[in-house]
Amino acid sequence: MIRRSFLRLFPLVAGGALLVSACGFQLRGEQNYAFKRLAIVGGPAAFNGRLTRMVEGGSDSVVVDSVANADAVLHVAEVRSFSTLTINSFGTVEEYQINYSLNYSLTGADGSPLIQPSSIALNRAMTYSDQYSTAKTQEADLLFADMQNDAVDQLTRRLAVLKTLHPTPAQVVPGVAPGAPLPPPPL
Repeated sequence: MIRRSFLRLFPLVAGGALLVSACGFQLRGEQNYAFKRLAIVGGPAAFNGRLTRMVEGGSDSVVVDSVANADAVLHVAEVRSFSTLTINSFGTVEEYQINYSLNYSLTGADGSPLIQPSSIALNRAMTYSDQYSTAKTQEADLLFADMQNDAVDQLTRRLAVLKTLHPTPAQVVPGVAPGAPLPPPPL
């Protein structure tokens, strides 16, 4: 009985796997960073913790506490802000835009630039009501945490672009600013 039901489900499972593979889905796999020891300077504890988990869990690289023990040093600063998106006819805010910006650069142990100063900018829209101000504050915190997670994911992919710790001036990864096109991927 169990075997017969498995045989009926097998075409559905195989078809689902075929559909997922046809759309270009691919697991992240293991990253191959140019550095083996990374030091993170700046950034809040939650950001540093997630980045550490992503780097150490997805590669053979480790995050170290001391800049002296590092192959590369990641300098990080984040900025959080609100801006008014819409107001009603009485002049009270109905919607806010929540902005998150992560500024970073990567240098070698000797201070040479590996990734020029770059930025990741994200934003979300959030409705607002004075009646639910406490709930909206908590919602904003959740949106900031979500944007921070997105920024860490993007940053790990950008760190993987670096191929050597001793690049020539032409091999230094250019900076990326919000709205600017990303550099072409290495071949």
